[in-house]
Amino acid sequence: MILSTPSAGCLPSRSNTHRRPELQRSHPRNVFFKFDQILHSKPSRSPLTLNARQRTCECFDLHQDLIPYGDAWSWQKEIVREKMGLIDANQDCPDTLIVLQHHPVYTMGTNSTEEYLNFDLKDSPFPIYRTERGGEVTYHGPGQLVMYPIINLRNHKMDLHWYLRALEEVVICVLSSTFSINAHRINGLTGVWAGNQKLAAIGIRVSKWITFHGLALNVTTDLTPFNWIVPCGIRNRKVGNIKELLREVDLHTRFQKDCQLIDISFEALIHEFSEVFQLDIYHKTIPTLEFLKQIPKSSPGEISYNF
Repeated sequence: MILSTPSAGCLPSRSNTHRRPELQRSHPRNVFFKFDQILHSKPSRSPLTLNARQRTCECFDLHQDLIPYGDAWSWQKEIVREKMGLIDANQDCPDTLIVLQHHPVYTMGTNSTEEYLNFDLKDSPFPIYRTERGGEVTYHGPGQLVMYPIINLRNHKMDLHWYLRALEEVVICVLSSTFSINAHRINGLTGVWAGNQKLAAIGIRVSKWITFHGLALNVTTDLTPFNWIVPCGIRNRKVGNIKELLREVDLHTRFQKDCQLIDISFEALIHEFSEVFQLDIYHKTIPTLEFLKQIPKSSPGEISYNF
């Protein structure tokens, strides 16, 4: 089934707010030439970073939690509406960042086609949502960090090409500086790659220069569900994750548990997002149960397509 959810109320911003301490990075040292096309030791700094006045950004930290896709989607849209209201009233419109994981789900972009689904829609292995973001079908699930920046590009640069490249740069810097993974772009394709493997997918929507949707980084993600689709409509390349790349060069022993790798990746994402977008990040931790209570359940306005 393909689902589309209605808008929902915005989560109250009550929590312990503070400036995040500086990230302490881990740099793997003993890297051999056998995997040199994937790993290197020198972090890159973004030429995309703007020398702008430092602004603040609230970060809702749900990176250890599995949040239903429809709830997070509705939450984003409500925040976007609030920000548009601030702009219409000529008030300051600060930036917001949400980081979380999802229960297994497939999402499709506005113009996605069903030819990239390798299963019968009547027997889908997971729920499918058609959204207003760009791009083709992709998978979200446990072990994948999803970052939803809801930012006012008027405060940064009103250029969608720059914004996409900036999101890619965040991931490239994370992989380079924290894991010594030699990540890169591929001309004509959106996302971040290591060798022939895509590690991060990006799909955005921008309305009146307010962004939502965002990026998904495979950290410890089970890659099997990607076999049931043509990820992002690209048939000749693989999908990978950080854990497997580290395993191939015997660096996975530095991260004994998946949760440790998730935590380190999250801290690195926040740090590099702050650097690339020149933002001071303030964390707002929300218990999962409290979050779910704030999202209204299905209403008569919900649209559901069953195949």
